[in-house]
Amino acid sequence: QVQLVESGGGLVQAGGSLRLSCAASGRTFSSYAMGWFRQAPGKERLFVAAISWSGGSTYYADSVKGRFTISRDNAKNTVYLQMNSLKPEDTAVYYCAATLSGYSGNYYYPSAYNYWGQGTQVTVSS
Repeated sequence: QVQLVESGGGLVQAGGSLRLSCAASGRTFSSYAMGWFRQAPGKERLFVAAISWSGGSTYYADSVKGRFTISRDNAKNTVYLQMNSLKPEDTAVYYCAATLSGYSGNYYYPSAYNYWGQGTQVTVSS
């Protein structure tokens, strides 16, 4: 069982930065690949970024590539999402999620994830 708690969301102007954190409970955090997804009102939950259990491999949606960076600290049971050059279209609730899947092709799909956080709101004003 893994419990995930996101933090770091807020209101920022376009072009600004935010760093999201996702703290995980449990001793097996390093066994999970971790992902970030986002969901805007009335829209589906979309993949943002993922990172392998070791941190050695990362994956990004085309819409955030070059602006967002996912990282993890297994000693602190925490995964991060550094978001730079934010745009109004990045406005959404951001969720972190954990998966035991070892197949990176699954990381892009919400259905592959076993555990989810409650989400944190990110609002980017123009």
